[in-house]
Amino acid sequence: MTPAPPLLVLLLLFVSISSTPSTEGTATAVVEESSPTPTAWPLQFHSLLYTNNSGELSVVDLWYDWPNSRNFNIIQHQLGTLLYDLEWDNGTSFYYTLDDSRHCQTYHFDVGILRPDWLDGANYLGQQRVDGFLCNVWEKVQFIWYYEDVETKHPVQWVFYTGRSVHVMTFEVGAVLEEAQWQAPEYCFEKKEGENPKFQSIISEGFQQSLMSKKYLKGP
Repeated sequence: MTPAPPLLVLLLLFVSISSTPSTEGTATAVVEESSPTPTAWPLQFHSLLYTNNSGELSVVDLWYDWPNSRNFNIIQHQLGTLLYDLEWDNGTSFYYTLDDSRHCQTYHFDVGILRPDWLDGANYLGQQRVDGFLCNVWEKVQFIWYYEDVETKHPVQWVFYTGRSVHVMTFEVGAVLEEAQWQAPEYCFEKKEGENPKFQSIISEGFQQSLMSKKYLKGP
C-alpha cells in the first residue's frame, strides 16, 4: 500500500474531525493505516536466522539483550566454521571459535549495539508478500530494507544494500541466553602476534557488515 500524499492526509484528518463518531473512527483508521511505523525490537529476544549472501549460506543464532547491553550472533557457515560474534554496547566485539584452533579476534567500535528503536526514521514503502507473509516494508538510509509481518508485527526478513538477505525463521520474545554463555574464552584476552589468515578471511565479511550496520543504523 502506497502512503497517502500529504494533502490527502490533511483532508482525511479534516473529515475525521468534522464527521459523526462512527465515521470518525473509520477515517482515523485510514490515516493510521496509511503510514505505519516499524515495531521496536523487544528488549530481549532469541531468533534463528537464515542468511544468503550471493549464494554463501549461513545460519545465525541471534540473542539480543538490550537491558544487559549485549548482542550475540552464533554463525554456522555452510559446511564450514562455527563462528561466535559477541558484541557489547561499550563497542567491544569478540569474534572467536570454540574448537581446538582457539581463534579469537577483538575489535573496538566507536558505537555499541543497535537500539531497540533503530528503525526510527525509516521510510515506509508499502506492503509486499515476502516468504509467504504479507509484510509492511521500510527502507532506511538506502542501507537496509526491512519486512515486518502485518499481523504479528514480527520481522520476517531484512535485506542489505549489498543484496545480502536475512530470513527470520524463529522469533522468541523475552528469551534470554544463560549467563555463562556470554563470557568470551580466556584466549581472547591473551596477547598474540597475529591471527591466522584463514580465520581473518572468515571474519572479515561479518566484521565489515557489523561495522557498517553500527555506523548507519545506530542513530544519535
